[in-house]
Formats: sequence, structure tokens, C-alpha cells
Amino acid sequence: MSERTASPADSAGADGPSPGRPRRRRARRIPVALLLPALLGLAFLVMPLVGLLVRAPWSDLPAQLASDEVWEALRLSLFSATAATGLSLVLGVPLAWLLARTDFPGRRLIRALVTLPLVLPPVVGGVALLLVLGRRGIVGRWLDSAFGITLPFHTSGVVVAEAFVAMPFLVISVEGALRAADPRYEEAAATLGASRLTAFRRVTLPLIAPGIGAGAVLAWARALGEFGATITFAGNFPGTTQTMPLAVYLAMETDPQAAIALSLVLLLVSVAVLVGLRDRWMSAP
Repeated sequence: MSERTASPADSAGADGPSPGRPRRRRARRIPVALLLPALLGLAFLVMPLVGLLVRAPWSDLPAQLASDEVWEALRLSLFSATAATGLSLVLGVPLAWLLARTDFPGRRLIRALVTLPLVLPPVVGGVALLLVLGRRGIVGRWLDSAFGITLPFHTSGVVVAEAFVAMPFLVISVEGALRAADPRYEEAAATLGASRLTAFRRVTLPLIAPGIGAGAVLAWARALGEFGATITFAGNFPGTTQTMPLAVYLAMETDPQAAIALSLVLLLVSVAVLVGLRDRWMSAP
């Protein structure tokens, strides 16, 4: 009887997974140098929310939330954030396509200007909106005299202010989706006789729909929490321009318990919307 020498393949088969057996993922050891700051970062982001939940006046919460002012502010916040997101979609998607699919002089400068509201202090954005769209602004004066349209200190002014700070989130997301999409599909549609607008509507938009959805969610969440530009450009009038963030700020000066209750509502609404839309519009691991 001849003795068979074990080959490297046999050794690997003895120790490795057998055919048909699902391969078990080997746990990677996380470096402490990365794990520690990651946990600190998580605590830094989560602890304020935990503090809000701990200090919330749960026993008085129904009474705190039963007032008409709270529901009026919540209604106005949801309406203005949704309208600002719709305005961002109408204007931001073509702008993102222009930045991603065309080449023109000054494109980098235009992209920098589009993303400027991301780093611009919101109060400065509100002042800039007043100088342009105010009653005595460059464009607002003409809108008032020609059409009788006055944006400041009106609900429409809230929508404009929120769209100003939220639209860059949508543009960045859609531009990234456009750059990731294969342009050969659009070229194939053009060779079949489709116009550029038809190719954009029938080919490009379905391709980048997840990116548009993710950008819309981000823009909506940013608009819902907008404060600085709104109070500067639209003011703080209950029932007209007072959104939930403005109501929280006003309540902090007079009734901190009510401010905590309002903050809790805003937190729950934001989390519910983001969690509800994540599975549909955002890729989850």
C-alpha cells in the first residue's frame, strides 16, 4: 500500500470551508486607535439626544403639545419644508445636470457658488435674501411694484429661505448620481432619434432616481431645521412664519419645558421621516 502525502490543497480543504457550506466572514480586529475616537464621536452625536429624552417632561407632554401654537408651528414647518424641497427639485435637478453633463467656462466657479450656502452662516444668507428679494431689494422692489408680490415676513418667504439653504444638498446628491450614471445610455437614446430633453426625461431621470430621492430627503430634513435665514428674512410671526425651530427658540426664553417638548416633537418627526424613507430611497448595507 502506497502512502499518500498530504498536498497543500488537502490541507486548505481540511481547514477551509467545504463546498456548499456558506463561508463564515472572519471578524476583523478593529484598531484601538480607530475604535476609541469612533466611540467618542458616536457619544458626541448621541448624548445630546439622550439628554433631550431624559429631561423631557413626559408627564406634562400631552398638555404641552395640545396648544394650538404647537400644531400651527408644526403644520407650517411641514408645509414649508415640503414646498422648499419641491422648489429645490424643480430648480436643483436641472442645475445638477448642467454641472455634471456639460462643460462651459466658469463651471468650477458656478459649482463653488452653488455649494456656498452650505458654509455660509444662515443669518448672512437671510441678509442676502433681504437685499435681493426684500421690499427694497434689487428684485423684490420690482416684484412688489409689478406683481404685488412681497416675500419677506410671509409664508412664501419661509419657503424661499429654506430652499436657499437646502437646495445645495439636493444639487450635490444629484450631481454625484449623474456622474456615476453611464452616459452611453443617453447617447444610445440620441442615436435612436430621441431629443436631449426626451433622453433626460425617459433615460436619465430613471437612472438617477435614487440619487434624487436621497437628495430630496436631505434637503427636506435641512429645510425642516432651518432657523437663521428664516428668522432674518421672514421674521417670527405665529401662524404665518413661525416654524418649529423658531417656536423652540421663543419658548426657551419663557418656558424651557415647552421648548424641550417642542424639540422632542421635531426630533421624532425628523427621525420618523428619515427612517421611513431610507429603505426606499437610500441604499442600506
